[in-house]
Amino acid sequence: LGRGAFPFSLLGCLALLLLPPPRAAAEFSPSLDSDFTFTLPAGRRECFYQPMRKEASLELEYQVLDGAGLDVDFHLMSPKGETLVFDQRKSDGVHTVETEEGDYMFCFDNTFSTISEKVIFFELILDNMGEEGEKDQEDWKKFVTGTDLLDMKLEDILESINSVKARLSKSVQIQTLLRAFEARDRNIQESNFDRVNFWSMVNLGVMVVVSAVQVYMLKSLFEDKRKSRT
Repeated sequence: LGRGAFPFSLLGCLALLLLPPPRAAAEFSPSLDSDFTFTLPAGRRECFYQPMRKEASLELEYQVLDGAGLDVDFHLMSPKGETLVFDQRKSDGVHTVETEEGDYMFCFDNTFSTISEKVIFFELILDNMGEEGEKDQEDWKKFVTGTDLLDMKLEDILESINSVKARLSKSVQIQTLLRAFEARDRNIQESNFDRVNFWSMVNLGVMVVVSAVQVYMLKSLFEDKRKSRT
């Protein structure tokens, strides 16, 4: 992850549609885990749509990686247009909601800033989306015969596999968040480094000017200003 332009990885297809300011919109395919990093210009608002099933779970985590103040307004709205979450000028947040059928909209708002753009990372985790897990179990049953062998049942195998899959997904999620934290800390350090260099040059310039003034004043004290007559 770098300043200004960041790579992104999505397990599903991501379509990002930018509309004229101050609003924009996009839609994610119903993947189980997606993350995205983008730059939000000053005075702009970016919105995304996520289709959800009934009685599923939507978890969304966001972080402001770079930009003055490291803050942004966040809105999460239901398919009925009701505001479920509103974070005002926060640097990060984690929200989980139980969903109903329809498209959920979440927006990042930087209209309060007139100068500074923000680099924002967010991750979506979708649970209980339905058909995919049931289809996987049916595929397993087609190829498994003699489940009494070795006293192991099909359900035990599926439970073990699902446990490993859940832990691997959690590990990937944690690593992604750690990379986001690392990127934000690096941006802060680079900003502090630039400030230290700037003020060091200012102090050096002031010291050179003061030294020159002192030399001139000392020299003027020893000059003989009396005019000699011939």
